[in-house]
Amino acid sequence: MDAYDKGSNARHGPAGSSAGPGGPSGPEPGAALPEPAAPAGPVDPVEPTSPVGSPAPGVLPPGTGRPEDLPHFPVDPDAGLHAASGPPAGTPSAGPLAGPRTGVAALSLRYQIGAAVALAVVAVAVCVHLGMTFLHVAPANTVSKKHAETVENWIYPEFEQNWKLFAPNPLQQNIAVQVRAEIRTADGGTRTTGWYDLSAQDGRAIDGNLLPSHTQQNELRRAWDFFVATHDDDNRPVGLRGALSETYLRRITVLRLDRADAAGPDGAVERVQIRSRTAQVPPPEWSGEKVSTTPVYRTLSWWSLPEDEVRGGAG
Repeated sequence: MDAYDKGSNARHGPAGSSAGPGGPSGPEPGAALPEPAAPAGPVDPVEPTSPVGSPAPGVLPPGTGRPEDLPHFPVDPDAGLHAASGPPAGTPSAGPLAGPRTGVAALSLRYQIGAAVALAVVAVAVCVHLGMTFLHVAPANTVSKKHAETVENWIYPEFEQNWKLFAPNPLQQNIAVQVRAEIRTADGGTRTTGWYDLSAQDGRAIDGNLLPSHTQQNELRRAWDFFVATHDDDNRPVGLRGALSETYLRRITVLRLDRADAAGPDGAVERVQIRSRTAQVPPPEWSGEKVSTTPVYRTLSWWSLPEDEVRGGAG
């Protein structure tokens, strides 16, 4: 019986093959395959699906190295620029790399505590110094009067201040310090020199000097201010610092006389006398103020020099 007869009990497969007792068998060699039957009605288009176990479209199966099997994508001409500019927006960043610790952070905990304590001590000392300086230069008030001795002990002598230039009533006087000396000559006689205007000498040294020294500008002036602040109008000391101011002023004048060779050959300075010349600064022409420009002198008594200062040994 023919396998394709209608009365046959053979099972027909999709390709018209039959399954016998020995299993499915394919068409005979050389036989033409039958055409598939057309669907009886309209069929909706179905997306082609890949068989189970096959790779997804566009994915190269493992082990396949054929370039022709790789998917083709449009080339972005700016791809290099995008890659150089960093990861796309939204990509989490790992953060900056942690470098070695420097400064105080590199110290151990014990040394960090020591550095913090040292900085605290320096900060307190600076605040105390600024407070003392403020009380010293500020107008007299309740606090400065109550703690006047403490403030003076802190300020003098290293941190003395004089900011009269910025006061509401600045200095309006020209004060010159002058000195003369009594000289013992080589033949045993004595002579008295004329007045040396030490302030004028400092003025000539400063005039035209772009970088005058501190001694040229302030040494003599501050020494005289120190003397006036510690003596009354009769030139008598009013405190323990009065004797110190006399010694300081005397040593400065002796050094200036030695520099000017006031004693001459084989001479020696035995005594000195100091005076100040004070003259009011003339008011401007547009001002209606009237002041006397006649100088006023304050002359001190003669001071005998100790043996170590007689021949200019005060340095």
